[in-house]
Amino acid sequence: AAGGGSARPVPGGLRPVSARPRSRGAVRFGPPCARRPRPCWGCCCCCCRPARPPRSRRPASAAGSWWTSSTSEVRLLEIVEGLCEASDFECNQLLEEQEELLEAWWLRLKKKHPDLFEWFCVQTLKACCSPGTYGPDCLACQGGSERPCSGNGHCVGDGTREGDGLCQCHLGYQGPLCSDCMDGYFRSPTSETHSICSACDEACKTCVGPTNRDCGQCEVGWVRQDDACVDVDECAAEPPPCEDTQYCENVNGSFVCEECDPTCMGCTGKGPTQCRECIAGYSKESGQCEDIDECSLAEKPCLRDNENCYNTPGSFVCVCPDGFEEAEDTCVQTRPAGAEATEASPTQPPSREDL
Repeated sequence: AAGGGSARPVPGGLRPVSARPRSRGAVRFGPPCARRPRPCWGCCCCCCRPARPPRSRRPASAAGSWWTSSTSEVRLLEIVEGLCEASDFECNQLLEEQEELLEAWWLRLKKKHPDLFEWFCVQTLKACCSPGTYGPDCLACQGGSERPCSGNGHCVGDGTREGDGLCQCHLGYQGPLCSDCMDGYFRSPTSETHSICSACDEACKTCVGPTNRDCGQCEVGWVRQDDACVDVDECAAEPPPCEDTQYCENVNGSFVCEECDPTCMGCTGKGPTQCRECIAGYSKESGQCEDIDECSLAEKPCLRDNENCYNTPGSFVCVCPDGFEEAEDTCVQTRPAGAEATEASPTQPPSREDL
């Protein structure tokens, strides 16, 4: 093997023909290996079915005798070399252990047993079962091996020597054979012999068809009206279902309570334009709650001498300017006369920490 690796033994002691490229496209793999337990998984991955190579690879003088010509053992070598990925330990181990069986099948038994997976994995090694069967004795799944679980579910143990053969139904189906529709689904024929379970309209708990007029029973949050199930508007109820600081939003089959804008005292919807009343420090301006600038009112809110007023959202603060300190009813100057002092502008509030 290239790179100094060890080569895997090949059937019949054949030496690899490195000059002849492998064609993974010239083999057709057996049943899917996904979700199969060990050792069935390793056997399944090892089992492929030989198929005719492309015409470009077929000897011109042997168009009808590819499998019986003297090159058949070379062909077997090609297939064996391409069966397992290098990293697939279980597949490679199984191939080495059972290479004589594979060679015997290739040279003498493949005409009598054309399905390698069935002969090798199911009948000879007894590592797997045929599709649609399960368990140590490969019994038929519920509903039969041809169409387990009515085609609407998964047979537990399908294709393996494990499981109990019971059905795990797909969404919308129920019953031991997955042949019945769950609540919320109705039977929809696809042919004279088969049907599927399709989802009812969201308004229906049970139904016989796809629309809200086909409901046998309305879903919670819906009510029958004029032979149809229609949404109940819970938000129209009295008293309203939400808190005083919330507004109600109707959705199909239910409702949600959303918080009012912080400037609102009660509201009918989202944003400051939907307030019923404004909280203290705000007033309705142009249809929405706006902050009141208390500092600009004719009646000044800050009453101490030399005191500055700063507006804040919904309120205001009164602060002595720089160079002054608070006294009981006035701001007293503390900086010496003649010292430079810049009185804070009443329109520029001090930092939040200073407030």
